[in-house]
Formats: sequence, structure tokens, C-alpha cells
Amino acid sequence: MNSILPYADARHKVIEVAGALRRAPRRETIGIEQAFGRVLAREVRADRDYPPFDRSTRDGYAVRSADVASPDARLACVGELRAGGYFAGTVGPGECVEIMTGASVPAGADAVVMIEHTRRDGRTITLDRFVPSGDHIVPRGSEARAGALLVAAGTRIGYAEMALAAQAGATRLEVSAKPRVAILSTGDEVVDARAIPGPLQVRNSNGISIEVLAGTAGAEPIQLGNAPDEKVTLRREIARGLDADVLVLSGGVSMGKYDLVEQVLGELGAEFHFTGVAIRPGRPAVFATCAGKLVFGLPGNPVSTMVTFELFVLPAIDLLSGAMPRPLPIFRAKLLTPLHEKGPMTHFLPARIEWEGREARVSQLPWQGSGDIVALAQANGFLVVGPERPEIAAGEWVDVLPRRGAI
Repeated sequence: MNSILPYADARHKVIEVAGALRRAPRRETIGIEQAFGRVLAREVRADRDYPPFDRSTRDGYAVRSADVASPDARLACVGELRAGGYFAGTVGPGECVEIMTGASVPAGADAVVMIEHTRRDGRTITLDRFVPSGDHIVPRGSEARAGALLVAAGTRIGYAEMALAAQAGATRLEVSAKPRVAILSTGDEVVDARAIPGPLQVRNSNGISIEVLAGTAGAEPIQLGNAPDEKVTLRREIARGLDADVLVLSGGVSMGKYDLVEQVLGELGAEFHFTGVAIRPGRPAVFATCAGKLVFGLPGNPVSTMVTFELFVLPAIDLLSGAMPRPLPIFRAKLLTPLHEKGPMTHFLPARIEWEGREARVSQLPWQGSGDIVALAQANGFLVVGPERPEIAAGEWVDVLPRRGAI
């Protein structure tokens, strides 16, 4: 096996291994108000027909289409119906009922004419156009029949799914438990984000970014803090992290003398699926399994950490949550400034995406490499530049990947 993979192959490897390891997630029942972003474990079915009656989609008059086969038809208005109201009678020949949007179409009527196409003089209604049968009516059961599947198990619940479940009275939902993701930063130079660093130290920004990324991906993040570049402590903290479903380490995966993550994982019996990816930033990323758990060793430079999390850790969290992996939301944009990148790898370059009308446009932002969080905070996406296109002229179409939460 080539331990350094193209990023698409590395992502596929993660999905393959995580899919083989996953088991049916533990389930829990929560109130619908807490369901956003969770993965449904038990399907939701319709408790009755939807709509439960023939529903008007316009304000106007419920009519018999046979009475309005030509313009200037005149009808007698015999009642009024608003949403939730009831009309006890039947619309007979030459009659109509004033009706509001969302109301139940009365018996005898088979069409609704919009109020804009009528004139009213007392109880007499004159139409200015022909109205076919079924016009502006949603028939009972046309959206879903009683017992029909509304939301399938394995669906990540969004606001539309929450509204649909609420409509069906499913206010308690059975969902998959969140996978637990342990987060361990490494490095002698790293101190807590709340600390005052020494002149040669840096605050732990990776722990914060990974926690947020894991939480928004649908996982339960578990902070383990920071381990120094020392084998005994690192081994102990990695062993702690293997109690979770996924262990994500940042730092210690490059080729330096004190980059000890791979060595310690190997001593713990890890199986490595790749030990590098042909991307910039993020080339030293590591993916392994150890003690039946997924382990990701992400490069310590902050931009590398964030990019590799999105590419590789996110699909693993999806699978362990009981969902299918979300595809990378890559789309095309017109390049505003020329690009020249070197090396047989795919580049993920901090970029600013804007729209002119319906056309997306993108330009690379100046940056100082994979430690430059300032540039990434100004970016709302990444230019994705493959090894087959080292030089791209302004005006050409390129791939872009939005930064999650920024667009």
C-alpha cells in the first residue's frame, strides 16, 4: 500500500474503514426541539392523510367548474370559509363560497377562482375567466397518505424534517447517540488558550477549532488537553483517547525528531491506512485504527488541521452517527487572479468567494502558509487546485470548497 495517497483516495479509505467498523449506534429519545442536526434512528410516518382535506391554495371563491366554463359567469355567494372553518352545506349549481388560503374546500366545489379574477356586487360574483376542475386545490392525501414514510431512518434532521415531524405529531424522536470524539493536542510549545504564553510558546487554537468542527459535525467532543513531546505521557493520553469512538490528535505527525505520534501508535498496535496525503496544506495527515477505534493524526499547523478535519474526519463522524457521508460541497467559480502552484499535489488555498449575479467568483488571499489563521479567518472558502493544473489564468473556471459556517 502506498502510504501517501491522493486526497480523494485517502477520503475513500476513511469511508471504507469507518464503514466496516461502524455498528448500529446507541439510540436515545429526545424532544423535537433538540433534534436539529441529529441523525434519525427510527423513521417518522404519516399519522393521517396530508393534507387531511382538499385544501385551497388561494384566497377567492370555491366554485363548480361546470358553472364557470366561460368568462363572465355569475354566481351567488352562499357562505364564507376561513382556515379551520367548516361549511355545513353543499355548493349547488350557480353557487359559490368565499374561501381563504388553507381552508377546506366545501362539498360540491371542485375548483377555486382567485379573488383577483372576480368582481363582487353584494352576493353576486362575476368571473373574468374560465376555471378548470382542480384549479388551486391540493387534493386530500396528495402530499402523503396515512402510514406513508415521511422521514427515513439515517436522515440528518434539518428544519424541514423537524417541521414535517411536528406536523405528524412526532414530538419525541428516536435518534442515534452522538459519536464521542476525543481531542488531544501535542507539542512542548503549546499552552492552554487561556494562558499567557512565553516568548517561544503558542496558545492551543487547534483544540478549540477541532472541538467546534466536531460539535457542528454531530459529534460529542471530549477535550483531553495537550500532551508534551514525550513518549510516556503521550502514550498515556492516547490510551485515554481510545476510550472514545474517534481519537483526533493535532501535531506530532511530521518527520521531526520529536514527532512521536506515529511511533507511539505503532507501539500500541495501530494499523496505519495512510501516513500522508498529497495535499497542501495537510500532507503529513495520518489515519489508523487502534484497539478497534478510528485515529486521525492531523498536522499541527492550524490551517492544515482544519482542512484535514473537513476532508477526512467529517465523513467518519457521519458514518458513526448512522448517516451516509456528506459529499464535499465543491462547486465552480470564475478565477479573478492568476494562479501558479508547484508540486504534484492538490492545493487547498484560502480564498474569498463572491457572487456577481448568479456567477460565483473567487480570488486567492495572500497567506503565509499553513500556520496563518489570520488569512483563513478572512477566507470564506478554499481554491482547490489539482496537480494537473499548476498554472491557471484569470477568467478560467476553478473548483472551490466553501469554509463550513462562513457561507
